[in-house]
Amino acid sequence: MAMLKSEHIKLSDIYVPTKRRNGLEEDKIEEIAESILEEGQKVPIQVRRDAKKGFIVVNGAHRMEAVKLLGEETIEAFIVREGNYSL
Repeated sequence: MAMLKSEHIKLSDIYVPTKRRNGLEEDKIEEIAESILEEGQKVPIQVRRDAKKGFIVVNGAHRMEAVKLLGEETIEAFIVREGNYSL
């Protein structure tokens, strides 16, 4: 099994589906942002490529919003294939 390598992806190139956006909790985003500020981003988000939208968040929407809250322009992410979402 090949190891996934994380990449830095522009936040503006990542789409968060409505279903995931609606499930976001502000308190959790702020808590994660504080952790990232103190310790850095420990776990990359997971995205998949999409011909129309660039990348779509598969796992890590709260982390993505936390990084946005911190004013970052990129996020560390694993690019996964459809149906291959767990590490």
